[in-house]
Amino acid sequence: MDCGSCAAKVEKALIAIQGVSRVRVVYSTERLLVTMDSSVVPSDIEAKVKELGFSLEGSQNSGEEPSFWQAHRELALLAGLSVLASLVYLLLPGWGELAFYLPALVGVIPFIRKSITQARNGSWFGIETLMSVAAIGALILGETFEATLVLLLFSIGQMLENVAARKARQGVQSLMQLTPDAATRIEDGQRVEAVPAEFLQPGDVIEVRPGDRLPVDCILDKNASSVGVFDESALTGESIPVNRQRGEKVMAGSLVVGQVVRLTVLSEPGGNAIDRIVQLIEEAEERRAPIARLVDRFSGWYTPLVIGLSAVVMVLPPLLLGASWHDWAYKALTLLLIACPCALVVSIPAAVTSGLAAAARFGALIKGGAALEQLQQVKHLAFDKTGTLTEGKPEVTVVQPVNGNEHNTLRLAAAVEQGSSHPLATAIINRAKQLDIKISEATDVVVIAGSGVKGVVDGQAVQVTSPKALPDSLQQVDLSKRINALESQGNTVVVVQADQQVQGLIAMADTLRSDALEAVQQLKAMGISSTMLTGDNRRAAAAIAAKLGIDYRAELMPEDKVSAIRELQASGKGAVAMVGDGINDAPALKSAELGIAMGRGSDVALETADAALTHERLPELAGMIWLSQRTAMIVRQNIALALGINTLFLLTTLFGITGLMGAVISDVGGTILVTMNAMRLLQRQS
Repeated sequence: MDCGSCAAKVEKALIAIQGVSRVRVVYSTERLLVTMDSSVVPSDIEAKVKELGFSLEGSQNSGEEPSFWQAHRELALLAGLSVLASLVYLLLPGWGELAFYLPALVGVIPFIRKSITQARNGSWFGIETLMSVAAIGALILGETFEATLVLLLFSIGQMLENVAARKARQGVQSLMQLTPDAATRIEDGQRVEAVPAEFLQPGDVIEVRPGDRLPVDCILDKNASSVGVFDESALTGESIPVNRQRGEKVMAGSLVVGQVVRLTVLSEPGGNAIDRIVQLIEEAEERRAPIARLVDRFSGWYTPLVIGLSAVVMVLPPLLLGASWHDWAYKALTLLLIACPCALVVSIPAAVTSGLAAAARFGALIKGGAALEQLQQVKHLAFDKTGTLTEGKPEVTVVQPVNGNEHNTLRLAAAVEQGSSHPLATAIINRAKQLDIKISEATDVVVIAGSGVKGVVDGQAVQVTSPKALPDSLQQVDLSKRINALESQGNTVVVVQADQQVQGLIAMADTLRSDALEAVQQLKAMGISSTMLTGDNRRAAAAIAAKLGIDYRAELMPEDKVSAIRELQASGKGAVAMVGDGINDAPALKSAELGIAMGRGSDVALETADAALTHERLPELAGMIWLSQRTAMIVRQNIALALGINTLFLLTTLFGITGLMGAVISDVGGTILVTMNAMRLLQRQS
């Protein structure tokens, strides 16, 4: 397909078939999706598509992809006949004009055939129809050389359009080629080679060799002997391979480096990371930006208007001013060619598709042209704290012994916390392991609802509780000061007791993401302010916000976050975007002008959001907004180019400066120009 109008023609023809309820042609990936009942034979669909001049690559009858000369044999024939006619013109001048009848007639036949087919399927004002009328009109006027040259130039232009359009789609299609079609599955300890990727199910174990890519989303097998090294540059843009630990998720399309790895399949067939990216980009064509819908409406009445103008140009000057019918008929035919707004129609989809593909390549999924357009207007970002600005995994920051030493305090706490899945318990156990502390087995372990846990360790009655649960007999001024000091630094503090004596304090905090400060600084440099919204206590929130240099609102329930978003919107500083990852963030994500979810966030957050950071690199927020601004700039450039070129050639035609060839140049040249301009978005700039 050369442009989005090709997709519209196929959709219009197929929806007219009895039994077909829905048709969608995805221009960016050249895929056809048809919803139909059992009365429709698939061969009928293929026949209708073939009748329109296209073919289905996935069909049984499609065969091998045709060579360049096979695909453009009509152009080759027209070019050959034009060369022969030119030789006759040079050698036998008296027969020159007549010689060009043959290539003109041969060249116009494919256009007539296509225009009849399209008219029969409801498309009356295609470029093929206008080319047919113009070429036949030129032949009637005796302009055989002009008619031949117009057909030849337009056919060459269509070929160049096709090349440019394919180049523009490569950003999306290269993603589709990242995942292999087959994998090696491990069944009962045996290797089964060449298992189709669509047959892999969650829980299957596969083996991938160095130099091969993952066909599905996986987690590194927990029983694997070592970590895995993966090159994720095709997905993230990061050139340095990354180490993945056992149990970590690795996305489809990642390249295995160094050694053979075994992984457990995580994604359903058709649901891996690459499939989701392509699906979102396809759906984006349906979620068009407001400016795209405006251009669609404009082009709908623009072509008939210029056709009417062409009729006026052909009739009025000869009737009212006695001008030459020949000259003004020729000008009218030229206007017919200028009337087709191909460049205008393709100007926005080309830019939006390139922008979405560029974003996906660097780890940001944007759900449609409307979201891409909205991003440029964002002036304030509201961040969730846990799991968004922070890692969401508390770590031990300080151990303060009171009676005994640091190791003993950790040993006792880790013993009673073993077996717990609570994030604070995990943090204590991890710190003990890091220090190679031997953890004893605890007995009679009991969870104290809302305050902590207790058990018996080496004959001692041990309790790990919150400071609020300390009995009055253990409350000391010095101890309270220590606890307050640690909490004021953003820590969560637990008290470790043994036999009714305080052994020490363990402070834990959720650590900032390594790239959070960089992201906030980049946004600030773009004139975008940030606020942190969290359900955490004020002390912890204040400590994190101070490190980042941003505002904060703490101790918020989900409904409070929505209220905070509305207050930010009411401030009138511009559009507000919300960045979050949890189920409790979904209402705020929906309330903001734009919701952005973290890639490993909850399904509800990902579904609610308008965009997602698939690789959870916060600096990509600034990249997304920059890309949106750049896309908007290129869309404006494309519209100006398309309308400017058409207007220029419209005026030069009326004043007799340009003719049919100029009209062809305006149509083909404009389409190629806006497509190539849109492709600049695929080149990442820092």
